[in-house]
Amino acid sequence: MQAETSVEDFRSTSLAGTTSGVANGGVKLENSPTIEETHAIPDASEGKPTAELETEVESEQDANQQQTGQQLPQQTGIKVLHHRVSGYVGFANLPKQWHRKSIRRGFSLNLLCVGQKGLGKSTLINTLFNKPLYDLSAAATADLAALKLGNAGDRMAGADIDPSQQPREELGTQQQQQQEAGQARDPTKVEVKIETHTTTIEENGVALTLNVIDAPGFGDGINNADAWVPIVREIDHRFDQYLDAENRVDRNSIEDNRVHACLYFIEPTNHSLKALDLEFCKAVHQKCNLIPVIAKSDILTDEEIEEFKATIRGQLENEGIELFEPPQYVLDDKETAARSLQLHSQMPYAIVGSTTQVSTADGRQVRGRAYPWGVIEVDNAAHSDFVHLRDLLIKVYLMELRRKTENVLYERYRSEKLGFLNIKQDNSVFKEYDPELKQKEEKQLHEAKLAKLEAEMKAVFQQKVNEKEKKLQKSEAELFNRHKEMKDKLTKQLKALEDKKHQLEMSLVNQSANSPAQTKKKGFLR
Repeated sequence: MQAETSVEDFRSTSLAGTTSGVANGGVKLENSPTIEETHAIPDASEGKPTAELETEVESEQDANQQQTGQQLPQQTGIKVLHHRVSGYVGFANLPKQWHRKSIRRGFSLNLLCVGQKGLGKSTLINTLFNKPLYDLSAAATADLAALKLGNAGDRMAGADIDPSQQPREELGTQQQQQQEAGQARDPTKVEVKIETHTTTIEENGVALTLNVIDAPGFGDGINNADAWVPIVREIDHRFDQYLDAENRVDRNSIEDNRVHACLYFIEPTNHSLKALDLEFCKAVHQKCNLIPVIAKSDILTDEEIEEFKATIRGQLENEGIELFEPPQYVLDDKETAARSLQLHSQMPYAIVGSTTQVSTADGRQVRGRAYPWGVIEVDNAAHSDFVHLRDLLIKVYLMELRRKTENVLYERYRSEKLGFLNIKQDNSVFKEYDPELKQKEEKQLHEAKLAKLEAEMKAVFQQKVNEKEKKLQKSEAELFNRHKEMKDKLTKQLKALEDKKHQLEMSLVNQSANSPAQTKKKGFLR
């Protein structure tokens, strides 16, 4: 048995090597040994005579030929070459390709900043991106000039001017203008405007196009009813622009101007959220990634900050307002998962913004604010949550903000928009075409159509039968009524005749009883 096994191995390896060499154009497969290698394989039949070995080989070949019914050609003098694949396929470089493409295209972030005036929105943006996007000195000068102009106007409006000294035409024109202005503008409201500031920031060869959307005038009036409506309208308008760009024929140059994140600045009152804060959050939390921040938190103590955070979280949870939550994935390590939970648990972030370099007690130059009792460092997590906000917004989860805007918020708005326009998706276009399945579906549709036609024909036949039965029943009822009427009429006539007959008989009897007996006249001859 050992000899038979070795001979079979010898024959199979030889045939495999030669046939593979012919099939591959003289190139041998990697795992098939050459003829020379097969001779070098130790065989258990080495102790047998050569004649016996050749006899066994011939008998094995004859048996295989009888089974297959084919004659194997003589394969002598075939040279088998070895060929090995060097290196790897190359798909391991896909992340590098994506990295080069991303660097070439650059990144973008559309950030919406909403809050009352004086809460440090411009300072925080300059601190976040370490670039003077807002000119704070020019803004302060403009605010001071506007304040002086407003005070001067109030003094002029309140000055004692004798109307008799003004011309009548000029006085009438001023009164008309004041009436028109009073009708057009409510003095208790402040108009909310939408302004966009665009800049490009580069860090270590990575370019970021930053679009900061500001809403000056929000919450600055006495009557702030519907102050959030222009902001919600702006978010929807940006969604509509992207939806229109997707529906165009040429979609190569689609500009993503959707709002990726919304920083809402909360006034550090240490009490609770105002009605305006809650209404705004309820209006936008389904349209953008909402990230609340407590502005100028350096005026509160650590205990007051924690208490204020707990109050805000409770109010938002009671109102069902969803904040941006850093995602967690199965393949995340423990450190990443813990960092994600920490960033979410710190909301709302108590922040302090400053671009000024100050000196600490140990001589370090840091960004912060200097007070008589010490220095507050902006980039120190023990002093404020600015580091957590920067990690969430830029360093760690910027692409997650864009991904959620693309796959969740925009898709929700798009579905609602198309549903409002009565546009429904045909899921059949996404099915793979299978002829057999298509034939079965057509057969089922044909059978269903025949069954429907048969049911309709039965219904029509039954309806006609019912109509005919009703018609016959109606005719039968009419004939019965006519027969009854004729019978009643004949009965009345018969009764009338019998009464008349009876009256005649009675009249005859009466006449015979009342008339005297007639005497016979004597004749002439008698």
